[in-house]
Amino acid sequence: MQVVPTTQDPLQKLDADTEKLQTRLCRLVGQAISDYRLIEDGDKVMVCLSGGKDSYGLLDILLLLQRRAPVRFDLVAVNLDQKQPGFPAHVLPDYLSSRGVPFHIETRDTYSIVKRLIPEGQTTCSLCSRLRRGHLYRIASKLGATKIALGHHRDDIVETLFLNLFYTGKLKAIPPKLRSKDGRHLVIRPLALVKEVDLERYAELRAFPIIPCDLCGSQENLKRKKIKAFLREWEQGSPGSSDSIAAALTNIAPSLLMDSRLFDFKSLEATAAEQSEGDAWLDEEPAARR
Repeated sequence: MQVVPTTQDPLQKLDADTEKLQTRLCRLVGQAISDYRLIEDGDKVMVCLSGGKDSYGLLDILLLLQRRAPVRFDLVAVNLDQKQPGFPAHVLPDYLSSRGVPFHIETRDTYSIVKRLIPEGQTTCSLCSRLRRGHLYRIASKLGATKIALGHHRDDIVETLFLNLFYTGKLKAIPPKLRSKDGRHLVIRPLALVKEVDLERYAELRAFPIIPCDLCGSQENLKRKKIKAFLREWEQGSPGSSDSIAAALTNIAPSLLMDSRLFDFKSLEATAAEQSEGDAWLDEEPAARR
């Protein structure tokens, strides 16, 4: 496993490109926090740090907002060392110590469990995710964390929407805020409005010590990779389509779909009163993108 070395000095003044991108990321993360009330005064936020670009970017931006935000909240970084062969156990503690971030490293051999239970060549993500989630919930309780912050970004959310559309027959994605099944934990995704390309660029500019995932990162036939390639090709042929898809997730009309759990079609009857939602949409063409 190869690790990209860090040359980052936490106290170093940022160059113009980095500062501009950082400002945009702070604005988008701040907007998500405000829109969905992700972080509140007095929260202790457990930031799950995997060693990838997304979680590094999440922690970096939250550290900035912690100093600037009008509310007080604490941060603690948590890494689950899953005992992947060659995992450089020193990288994250060294990085977090250099940033002065409180952290907790939990060692659990989920790697061996996944490799034992999942046949070679099959997708490991589902089992790996369930095992990891259980440990993270337990750690959050142990540390007294009120929120668990994950590094999923806007592209992850859109890709999950299409994965469910194409392969499960469900219209669902990843929410910016989620309550655990037992009701004890709140999972938040402050990067919900952030594009992956911006996180990739930010990771380069900030020289984060990236640790690749050898468990699932090497699986080339994952459905998610196919969806990612499909969406990338669609965006190239129709620029702005990814923005439109992301916007659609926040602009849903249940009466224009087919789920009777969300809209009472059986009780719908004609009325003399004009309705805000009717058949006017049939006559409308999508506005041209500029």
